[in-house]
Amino acid sequence: MDKQIARVFPRRTEATPDDDLAFIGEPPQLFLRDMEIKEAHVSVAFTWDIPYAEYLARQWEMIGVPVKVGGPAYDEKGGEFVPGMYIKHGYTITSRGCPNNCPFCFVPKREGPLRELPIHPGHNVLDDNLLACSDRHIRAVFDMLQALPERPKFTGGFEAAQLVKKPWVVEHLRELRPKGMYFAYDMPGKYEALVEAGKLLRAGGFTAESHEVMCYVLAGYFPDDTPERAEKRLKDAWRAGYFPYAMIYRDELGQVPTGWEAFYRNWSRREAVATNLQGIEVMTL
Repeated sequence: MDKQIARVFPRRTEATPDDDLAFIGEPPQLFLRDMEIKEAHVSVAFTWDIPYAEYLARQWEMIGVPVKVGGPAYDEKGGEFVPGMYIKHGYTITSRGCPNNCPFCFVPKREGPLRELPIHPGHNVLDDNLLACSDRHIRAVFDMLQALPERPKFTGGFEAAQLVKKPWVVEHLRELRPKGMYFAYDMPGKYEALVEAGKLLRAGGFTAESHEVMCYVLAGYFPDDTPERAEKRLKDAWRAGYFPYAMIYRDELGQVPTGWEAFYRNWSRREAVATNLQGIEVMTL
């Protein structure tokens, strides 16, 4: 990583770098006098942060630093993954893109066809669709994770239909003992694959009750969706063997659709979700 590049972020998240050249918000001018910064990169993940990010770019330019603005919010295609550059060490991306063309997802439009990248060590895997990669690549990622001292986490997400086609993955997951893996229930026709993948995972010893297997359930995107219908999908995901969270569709300003605010509060926090699921049984094998 070029030590002369400052990375600027509109907000801090769990994945934001924490080294001396990563900054949140406006430039700390006194501190910068002792640093030799060639340029600043304003990295923007969410569209609703674009106005503030462009304000930050002007602030950094005012102190004489050349500035570039980009990131996923600008539909900027990701290049080779550089550990620690725009997400902190411990996170890794080993592939970009997805072979699916879901109408609500910007990944295929932004990243293009699925492509495998050089594998850099990191226990938290953020790939768009790791299980869509070649078996050789997936096995290489698992080998990398097996060599690390920390248990892995698959935050980027798994596709249930891909797991059903590659049941051998479950045995590798048993060996890795991940802290968590995330699936998605985002299209009505995907429930059958979710159920079949859930059976494989439960047979492998993974359970929704232990929060090892989680599922984001898309809500509020389709015109005919309602909080009641979305709640049914969340409970169905639990029955299929996943601890569910609502993935509410937001507009470009980051606003939750009108009428969905209470639903989102009730289905986005673990304690509230657990309360909503009391008395509902998970499917048996």
